[in-house]
Amino acid sequence: MTKPLTGKVALVAGATRGAGRQIAVQLGAAGATVYATGRSSRAGRSEMDRPETIEETAELVTAAGGTGIAVVVDHLVAEQVRDLVARIDAEQGRLDVLVNDIWGGDPLITWEKPVWEQPLDAGFRTLRLAIDTHIITSHFALPLLIRRPGGLVVEIGDGTKAYNDQTYRLSVFYDLAKVSVNRLGFIWAHELAPHGGTSVALTPGWLRSEAMLEHFGVTEENWRAGAAKEPHFVMSETPAFVGRAVAALAADPDRARWHGQSVDSGGLSQVYGFTDLDGTRPEWARYHDEVVAVGKAADDTGYR
Repeated sequence: MTKPLTGKVALVAGATRGAGRQIAVQLGAAGATVYATGRSSRAGRSEMDRPETIEETAELVTAAGGTGIAVVVDHLVAEQVRDLVARIDAEQGRLDVLVNDIWGGDPLITWEKPVWEQPLDAGFRTLRLAIDTHIITSHFALPLLIRRPGGLVVEIGDGTKAYNDQTYRLSVFYDLAKVSVNRLGFIWAHELAPHGGTSVALTPGWLRSEAMLEHFGVTEENWRAGAAKEPHFVMSETPAFVGRAVAALAADPDRARWHGQSVDSGGLSQVYGFTDLDGTRPEWARYHDEVVAVGKAADDTGYR
């Protein structure tokens, strides 16, 4: 197996679980050294109160063929992020890929309530976790990344710009968070351009994260049974799919063609040829527009 990212160094901020974990793993599978950060460790859980740990992620990166390095970091604490980047500089002397996947807002969201019925403290905490963390991390990490032309920044969100521009995301705070992540990808594109860097905003489709599998009462082995609760779950994808999208971007010498764009994992799979773990290429965005949005019955035929 070729490892096109051998010698490259990546920071995946927010890599404890879900998309971030598999982005780190797939970068590792391509040969990268990956610094995987998060707040949940074997020493204690974050407010997410879930069992996944950042140490497990680093071990998975190494098992996949890369070098995984776990660092417990709260990306709202500037000093911790500063020290993280200083460590990467001291140990590696370079940073080739920055992935901003920090989130942690799931327990804080109040869905389908107008702003006057939203708890403000939880809402503003959501925005801090979703937006401030990305800005703080970029503030410290980008000076290292731009030392060498060709660096890549990927902002991981939920929904492309085209989708979010016309869709109410069921909560003022969630909506603002996800629109802002896409906008940050656009902003970094302007700021990186003079330095030869590329910035992309990337969204998965319907992600079969650990929490989503639990919500549907299924495992990865029998995930299709979740369609009994929500038929369109047949179009869901594993976190590895978006992970492979990031790895494909990082390995592409012509990645600048995506500079400043908002893209999705399914769309990139049609260009780069990578698949999900089951060998399919789920195109959630096209499926949503052609099936979900027009009220058709769930049927993934022709969309994988």
